[in-house]
Amino acid sequence: MTAAYTLTSRLRIFLKEPFGTLIEGTPQETMTKLKALLLSEQPSELISVGDVVSQNLHEYGVNPTLTIIDHVSLRDIAMPHQEAVEKTVYVQNPQGTITEQAVLAVKTALESGVHTHIIVEGEEDLLVLIAVLYAAQDAFVVYGQPYCGIVVVKASSEKKAQVKGLLNEMKTSKS
Repeated sequence: MTAAYTLTSRLRIFLKEPFGTLIEGTPQETMTKLKALLLSEQPSELISVGDVVSQNLHEYGVNPTLTIIDHVSLRDIAMPHQEAVEKTVYVQNPQGTITEQAVLAVKTALESGVHTHIIVEGEEDLLVLIAVLYAAQDAFVVYGQPYCGIVVVKASSEKKAQVKGLLNEMKTSKS
């Protein structure tokens, strides 16, 4: 397992802020608002990153094309396993990094079009960036913003360019 990117101190602070549109509220409120947004915007696909938001999406009848989870919420609460999907992939991705294995898994899953769960041993948070980068144009990537609600990132050309800039700023590992 080789780390392709390592989080910098500056980006650790920068990425604590929502990377897209914040939808505040309870799970019921955020899912209702998200469903309305999905109907009006008709994104090319939906990707979820994080256990709580993914679980809520499934409970409210919204099934993302790709779900990226680690079975942990807020670093210590074990989350139940998700429902069966067409394909499940396991990757290692330590906290504060993005591994080559995780990048390849996200890219392959999105190219396949198969309903996939990527289960991460480590931490999935930074994989939002990889999901935005490889998502179809105008897809939605949704992740949880702790104690606030959810964040919806539209994978526009501008957002993809921003992700490339952030990845370029991360330290690239040689080992």
